Amino acid sequence: MKKSVIAFLFLFVAACGFEPLYVQKDSEHTKWYFDGDFDNYVSDQMAQIKVVAHGGRLGQMIKNELIDLLTPRGVPSKPKYYLYITPDKENEYDQALRNDITATRKRIDYSVQYYMTEKDQQLVKGNTVSFVSYDILDNPYSTVVARKKVQKDAAKIMANDIALRLGAFFNAKANSYEDVEQKNIKQKEK
Repeated sequence: MKKSVIAFLFLFVAACGFEPLYVQKDSEHTKWYFDGDFDNYVSDQMAQIKVVAHGGRLGQMIKNELIDLLTPRGVPSKPKYYLYITPDKENEYDQALRNDITATRKRIDYSVQYYMTEKDQQLVKGNTVSFVSYDILDNPYSTVVARKKVQKDAAKIMANDIALRLGAFFNAKANSYEDVEQKNIKQKEK
C-alpha cells in the first residue's frame, strides 16, 4: 500500500510540471544530468555572490543567512556578483488589546530592498517583506528575548526569499538560448 502511494506521488509531481531549480538539463529530450554528473550552473553562479549589507543589525542578520545559503563553502575571494541589501521599513503594531487598551501582542512588518550587480550592471532588483509577531509578557526580559527571536526569524524568512529569487534568476538565465549554446560548446570541448 505504501509503495503504491509513493509511486502515485512521484507520478503526480512529474505530471504537474515540476522541475528542479538547481539542476539543469541539456535539452528537452535528455535527462537531468550530463554523463552522470549534475550540471551545477545555478549553484556555481550563486557561489560567486558577495553579500553587502547596510542598515544595522537586521541587515547583518540577513547577510549572515544569505552567506550560509549562497556560499556554503565560504565567501568568494574574487566575486563575480555583488548583492546589496538595505532594510527599508520596520513598522510595529499593537494587537490583542485588553479592556484598558494595553496590548498583549505586537506585530512587526519588516521590508528589505536588494539588488544584485555584475560589474556595474544591475541584474536583479526587488524587495521582500516579513510579518512576524510576539507576545508582550509580564517579564520585560522575556519580551526583549521574544522580540529578538522574531527579528532573527524575519531575517531567515527574507534571506530564503532572496536566495530563491536569485536561484530563479540564474535558472532563467541558464535556460536562455545563448547560455545553452555556450554550455553545449563547453561540453563538446571536454
